[in-house]
Amino acid sequence: MPGRIEVVVAVVGAGPVGGALACRLAAAGIATAVIDRAALPPMEHPDFDGRAYAIAAGSRPLLEAGGIWDLLPYAPCPILGIRVTDGRLGHPPSPLSLRFGHREAGEAAGPFGWMVEARSLRMALNARLSELASLFVLAPATVRIVRQENEARLTAADGAEIIASLVVAAEGKASPLARAAGIPFTRFSYHQQAIVTAIAHARPHHNIALEHFLPAGPFAQLPMSPAVTPDGLAEHVSAIVWTEPTRLAEALYRLDETRFAAEIERRLGPHLGTVRPLGKRFHYPLGAHFADRVTGLRLALAGDSAHGIHPIAGQGLNLGLRDAMALAGLIEKAVAVGEDPGSPVVLERYQRAVRGRNLLMLAATDGLERLFGNDLPPLRFVRDLGIAGVNRIPPLKRFFIRQAMGLG
Repeated sequence: MPGRIEVVVAVVGAGPVGGALACRLAAAGIATAVIDRAALPPMEHPDFDGRAYAIAAGSRPLLEAGGIWDLLPYAPCPILGIRVTDGRLGHPPSPLSLRFGHREAGEAAGPFGWMVEARSLRMALNARLSELASLFVLAPATVRIVRQENEARLTAADGAEIIASLVVAAEGKASPLARAAGIPFTRFSYHQQAIVTAIAHARPHHNIALEHFLPAGPFAQLPMSPAVTPDGLAEHVSAIVWTEPTRLAEALYRLDETRFAAEIERRLGPHLGTVRPLGKRFHYPLGAHFADRVTGLRLALAGDSAHGIHPIAGQGLNLGLRDAMALAGLIEKAVAVGEDPGSPVVLERYQRAVRGRNLLMLAATDGLERLFGNDLPPLRFVRDLGIAGVNRIPPLKRFFIRQAMGLG
């Protein structure tokens, strides 16, 4: 990289949200820089490790516009249906369940979304970041950032300097840029952890996802494509996102493979047959955070730098990708008419475009967790009736389907 460059946008953070935004802007011919503390190639995990992203139908256009989707080295698995059940551990689920089919959103509707291996998205991002002529990549790098009324100046440790109209913070939930801008956050913990892993199972999943609500937390099974593992080809594979109170989650995480598989089967039920854990296990503390505003002087927050929600609906990453889509569209329009994309006017448009939507998603996921995360008989009865009611009201069902697809 030259000693001093001028760009329209500098994106801090090369994760899925920041990387996809940078690729989308550079693919549109907008001079962009992306900076990350870590070197990009070591982010790639060459072996199957079980981690995957649920990319909603409404988020895929961002990856396509950035030229990322076609570079995915491992085939994404389409999600064609979702089954929602309520129950108790060790008991059959309530017969009042909810089933969503992707065609119920309309005749031309495609899948709800796709399960994309985390390593696959990282490899595609790295490949695309390295080939775009309008994109400058600094990784690994740390930069000192000074935001002024007329520009932002980013200076790397080696003396390289970037002048930008706008800085985008896509650094994750502990964003130094948001902290430096004095942006207040609302934060709270669910006192839960999510266990993330993958399983091989005896029977095919038929591209159907399961969201099984239990008093301790939701248990999700998400269909994946066949995977090559150290033990050979696993034909029937699903991702598992499993929520438990913190202490129990830590104990379950440490179980040996036989007992771990048995606990998964207790929650999953018999419809996929015998299961076998694949890849690695991961566990993450669950909480929510929400920025009071998503803009500052020459600054926009996107993804986890702006918000974090409970994984109960699988919308966390998609919310960030929709931030990137909204911001990219506003930047492209501003550049096309000669407007300053880092100006207060453009940033106010971004604030209006995303904050209300993101707040509604936070409220929805928090409400779902509180509604289903208990075992009180009156509430169980009411929510089971609600599930059955949605199943019988086509317009309401179609609304929920479009929300799940990210098309609402």
